[in-house]
Formats: sequence, C-alpha cells, structure tokens
Amino acid sequence: MSESRLIPDVRSEKASFDYMEYLSASCKKHWSFLDAIYGVMPFFGMVLKSRTSQEKSKQESLRALALQVVSTQVSDETNIVRLIELAEQQGFYAIEIHLPYGLSEEQLKAIKVECKHLLQLSQNNELLTVKILQMAAQH
Repeated sequence: MSESRLIPDVRSEKASFDYMEYLSASCKKHWSFLDAIYGVMPFFGMVLKSRTSQEKSKQESLRALALQVVSTQVSDETNIVRLIELAEQQGFYAIEIHLPYGLSEEQLKAIKVECKHLLQLSQNNELLTVKILQMAAQH
C-alpha cells in the first residue's frame, strides 16, 4: 500500500448540515455585540473564529461557525450560500444540507448566482447535495 493512500484527501471530506437545527438555535440564541456583528458580516466572524477553534475537529469547528452565520433574519438562499462558503473555507467540497422542505428551481438558481463558486446542486426531497467545482469567474 502506498503512503499517499494513508493521507486523507481533504477534497473528499463531506460536510453535513441540519438546516433546522441552525435556525432553531438562532431563534433561541442570546445575542452579544460580537454575535450581532458576525450576523451582519458573517465572513468577518468566520475568519476570526476559525483561528481560535483550530484544536477542534473540522466538523465540530464547522458546526460552531455555522451557528454564527445562519440567521432567521435573512432568506434561506442567503443562509445556504453562507453555509456553502463556510464549508469551502474549512476545506470541504461536498456538502449535504438537510432542509425542512424542498427548494424551488428559482431558489436553487438564486443560490448558484449568489455563491462565488461554481456549484453542482442536486436535490432529493429535503436533502440538498452541493459540490463545489471551482471558483466562479469574477464579474
């Protein structure tokens, strides 16, 4: 067996989100000033918090960061784009998002347009599978 097979391929790791869990936690959360800043500017929070949570496993770290960026104050499409961007920043290129309902074609198109990456989206009932293919060209 070659040594390269013993090293996990980061691109093969899959992130998994239960969207309702994050929305529910967002409703129950007592917001601090920094939480409010992270909610308005989520990528600011992702950068700061990702540096402080390097000792956690990737999935635990991703879950903690996701709790900071998902908000009931924005659309589902915006929340999903935030989850995709967050997962990509953490080195995940395949993402499963368990939704409470299926998304419409218009919502899927909005996610593709809003996201800065070229995506492959597939939906099976309430499960949205996202593959990040590459960075999208800047306009």
